[in-house]
Amino acid sequence: MLKSIITIITTVVLTCSSWAVEIDYWQYSYKSRIDAMDRLIQAFEAMYPDITVKHSNFPYAQFRTKVAAAVSAGEGPDVVQLYYGWLKDYRRAKILKPLSPKLFPINEIEAEYFPLVRLMKQDGDYYALPTAVRSLGLFWNKSLFEDAGLDPEVPPKTLDQLLEMAKKLVKRDKAGNIIQVGLTMGPINQDHNWWREVLVRQFGGTPYDKNTSKVNYFNDAGIKAFEYYVSLLTKHKVSVVDFMDKGEIAFKAGRAAMHIDGSFVLSTFDRTRRLDYGVTELPVHNGIKANFSSYWVNGITTKVNKKKQIAAEKFLKFITSEPAQQLWLDEVGELPSRRAVALREKNLKHPKYGPFIRGLEYAVTTDFKSEIAQRKTFVDMFDRVVLTNMGVIESLRIGAMEDQNIINEGLKR
Repeated sequence: MLKSIITIITTVVLTCSSWAVEIDYWQYSYKSRIDAMDRLIQAFEAMYPDITVKHSNFPYAQFRTKVAAAVSAGEGPDVVQLYYGWLKDYRRAKILKPLSPKLFPINEIEAEYFPLVRLMKQDGDYYALPTAVRSLGLFWNKSLFEDAGLDPEVPPKTLDQLLEMAKKLVKRDKAGNIIQVGLTMGPINQDHNWWREVLVRQFGGTPYDKNTSKVNYFNDAGIKAFEYYVSLLTKHKVSVVDFMDKGEIAFKAGRAAMHIDGSFVLSTFDRTRRLDYGVTELPVHNGIKANFSSYWVNGITTKVNKKKQIAAEKFLKFITSEPAQQLWLDEVGELPSRRAVALREKNLKHPKYGPFIRGLEYAVTTDFKSEIAQRKTFVDMFDRVVLTNMGVIESLRIGAMEDQNIINEGLKR
């Protein structure tokens, strides 16, 4: 694989320079991503023996603030990974440099990448590019389906089926405590995206206007979508919030029958012994398909000098190339951001990649003004209902107001 990457990429990158330089690359800690990046760096350094890439990774909870502090002090990474929803904040903090349109032509980016990548274009310049993108899918444990008398090869296709199956799959001990959830719930994880961009649309609404300048979900569609989500816990009792600390952990342990998450967990589940699982597109409702797409991107920081700039550009070109994206799909499970790679027949027909790739065709990427703050509005909205018994409509009203305030502040900047 590494030899083929080197051979193919030679035709699309600049030739090796005659001077030695070391650049720093930072990403957050996730084993499959670390392993895949190490393989790409090995291939890159074989092609460019005068360039060394120092690869550092940090826990997700610390990553964003660590990058900001380091670059502001003239230290830290030359090439950095960031969540797409952080771009506006990174630009305001002067952490990223715009990409050279000569090396990264805008017309080529917009012709070759999925349209969702265009959120990386600010004031006419691209600031970062992804190696991979993500969509959401429904994971189901085939063994637990069979134990519950359900067909292990037939996952739910609709929201109604999802609920009915979850009821059959939940298990309790003699005291009535849930020991196996029918469906995981984690508002702070992917559920806030499932509610905002999927459930709201499937119940007939849109979360924001087309410019993402106005909240649109405090209405009948938003209420019904929020009621459906909350009722999984409060009325139907098919789940426990953050069961076993995190839904991904519960699913790996065989203690969760269904789990909604991004394609990036595929590699983790594939490495889990005795986990017989399948993946399908998200359940539909009212005949409406919907999905959420997101991605992590790589950009060049403002701390690089001229010598490192050349090396950083070569590295960024390398890790966003077609061969690198196929390797990332095979090793991590995240989807190629270049259409030509994602839509290869072998990828579309793959039993696990395929549902996520098909989901990209109708997925929406939220143009967050502040991803962290807007995520928190949903978590707080949910907590008010569950922890303080506030009504669904009143909590949704407060959440919509808080979300609108965040958007208004973002538009002022």
